[in-house]
Amino acid sequence: MAAPPEVTTKNLSGKWVMNKSLSDDVDAMLALQGLSWFTRKAISLATVVLTIKEYEKESFYHVDITSVASGLSTTQEDRTIDWTERDHADRIFGNVKGKSRWWKTGSFEKITPGGEELAVFLRAEKLKDGKTDSKFLDDEHIQSWAKNVDSGGGWSAEQNWGFEEIDGKRYYTRRIVVEKGGKVQMARLVYNYTGKLDDKKEEDDQDLAYGEE
Repeated sequence: MAAPPEVTTKNLSGKWVMNKSLSDDVDAMLALQGLSWFTRKAISLATVVLTIKEYEKESFYHVDITSVASGLSTTQEDRTIDWTERDHADRIFGNVKGKSRWWKTGSFEKITPGGEELAVFLRAEKLKDGKTDSKFLDDEHIQSWAKNVDSGGGWSAEQNWGFEEIDGKRYYTRRIVVEKGGKVQMARLVYNYTGKLDDKKEEDDQDLAYGEE
């Protein structure tokens, strides 16, 4: 299902399912991140569902994401869009330090080492093939950067989140570039919008999460 126009990077709250037919293959990228063949195979077969709650608190936007992949563990990742580095422990990707911020069209600053082709991909100006034109539809986007800090890890991942038109429909996408030891893999992930959250339930969950009564 296409994303309605009112759903933007400042209003991502809702339920999303990865559209595998429109997304790039991620096996090589996951291998670079050190995931085993078994885990990569399980991910390739899984239905990936994101439940996203975005809200403003203490002058900053927060994006809380519950990720469920059928047959794999549920993971929780809560981001604050303030470009402050925070620790995160992930059952699949290990221990990472990450940060997120806004950027507007024309003002993107790439972090991952590498040539302009990486920046062009992350800015959504070209697809992975480096030839096919594309673009983000809106003016504001989210940049996320993370680095694995486990022994033997050493990879970094840079993402840009936005909305793109694909086959005449508006989709939420993530442009991802992973780098390790000078090797780079990239992929675009595409998500179907499947509906709004249950507002009352999410408000109750939010109160519990932050210790409010």
